[in-house]
Amino acid sequence: MSVQTITTENFDELVLGSDKPVLVDFWAPWCGPCRMVSPIVDEIAQERGDILVGKVNTDEQPELAAKFGIMSIPTLLVFKNGEISNKAVGVRPKDALLELLD
Repeated sequence: MSVQTITTENFDELVLGSDKPVLVDFWAPWCGPCRMVSPIVDEIAQERGDILVGKVNTDEQPELAAKFGIMSIPTLLVFKNGEISNKAVGVRPKDALLELLD
């Protein structure tokens, strides 16, 4: 499945209303570490049909970043049943990101 662009308008539907776990990548275009994590997140989206993967551009969606207390990017949150079940801040290898989902 492809990566979903998450905004304040579709957050409740895509993330909170999902019956699958959701991996959300909070990022910005100017962020070097975000550009390192992005292809890994894209790979996970293609390989794992059992989860939803989305990205929040913190420059365009500052309300969402503030709502979840995002202070550093990249920050990855895993939502299960509408609740945050795991979190990672900074660049992580693919294996570490996959562990967040378990």
